[in-house]
Amino acid sequence: MICRISISLFLLLTGSAISLAFNQHVKPIKSAFTTTQLYSTAFAPPDTKNTYDVNEVACAEAASRMRRVDVPVSSSISESGSAGISYIHWPAETKTNTLPLILVHGFDSSCLEFRRLGPELAALGISTYAVDLLGWGFSQLDDINDFSADAKIEALKSFWKTVGDNAPVCVGGASLGGASAIEFASNPESPAKAAIMIDAQGFTDGIGPPSLLPPFLARLGVKVLKSEGLRESANQMSYFDKEEFATNDALKVGRIHCLQDGWEDAQLSFIKSGGFYPTKKVKDVKQKTLVLWGRQDGILDGKTNVPLVSL
Repeated sequence: MICRISISLFLLLTGSAISLAFNQHVKPIKSAFTTTQLYSTAFAPPDTKNTYDVNEVACAEAASRMRRVDVPVSSSISESGSAGISYIHWPAETKTNTLPLILVHGFDSSCLEFRRLGPELAALGISTYAVDLLGWGFSQLDDINDFSADAKIEALKSFWKTVGDNAPVCVGGASLGGASAIEFASNPESPAKAAIMIDAQGFTDGIGPPSLLPPFLARLGVKVLKSEGLRESANQMSYFDKEEFATNDALKVGRIHCLQDGWEDAQLSFIKSGGFYPTKKVKDVKQKTLVLWGRQDGILDGKTNVPLVSL
């Protein structure tokens, strides 16, 4: 399955008929944006094996690549004017005339979601950045006042300006990450020249009743959200080949970020904000777009999102 997705992305981004139009936009990213001087010195990549007892090699290799960079944000998000965004970069292993790719994870997940796909794409010559949305993954949680959808998108845009020099890029999102990709791509000034929607939340707005809960009930719900029982349920729903991929290690990988100090408050902030509202912005995604949908998706209703094929 991973190889099939990688080939589909590769065809979108390279010399196929759908991607020929992108080649004129490709330009090298300035070398200054690949140096360690941008990295947050206060951040240490998670030691997934020794600290979190995850034996999966792909996870350990991805985590070892994780970095955090301080990006400019509005003072309403952080009084310091910056926020730390964590990400994993897999540089292209071969030289191709290909757009770099930003991959955005789903609801309350992390960039480790792409731990298997990232190396596959890099091997095909695609420089791939898996990025944590502000408030999720291993992004900065302390001294941040706003973890709303708007804050997440502002930080995502600022990430690419900081790390990618705002160069032409392809943006891809999985599940709720698809809503983020729609927000990113639909802006008239977006650097995105292509988009990829992977079982994307394109026609589901908001987070529903949880945003109306009183604080004590909302916090209780958040505690349930990080419980092993709920995460195991999501683990089973996330994979078609459950025996191969819905492992105990996969369960742990999906929970690691929930154990970071400040995660509960960040989640409550997002819930209170109401979430993403991508439906009205789908029409504004003018870029060439690849829509991938798994027939066995157990989380999002494919029928609701069928209109995505009109992008």
